[in-house]
Amino acid sequence: MPHLTLQATPNVSIPHEESLLKSLNQALWNSGHFGKPTDIKARIVPLETFLVGVEDDEQVNRFVYANFKLMAGRDLTIRNELSEILMTTLEAELATAQSDRTSLQICVEVVELSAVYKKKVLGS
Repeated sequence: MPHLTLQATPNVSIPHEESLLKSLNQALWNSGHFGKPTDIKARIVPLETFLVGVEDDEQVNRFVYANFKLMAGRDLTIRNELSEILMTTLEAELATAQSDRTSLQICVEVVELSAVYKKKVLGS
């Protein structure tokens, strides 16, 4: 179960999306907080339309938003640790691929799913 969803504005350079996801999943797995590697699921959802600020010249700014959803039960210390792991990995993976013209904002949110979350595996 944990699910990682990345949203990135089109002006963020991600040279190898699969490599980025593998690095993030590996970093999460290395944390020791998950039962098996296949529990960790990640995806990148491209943003076609976005707005930063209100002025046209502000649209050169870029951002990546990472939302990491976990089953309930992990304390704030663990959620903060996972947030730092994701932030550090994103920064390391994305920093060199960006141009120096504008800033890149990276945001990470780690949230617990509600108690009514259901999951079922079909097949073997």
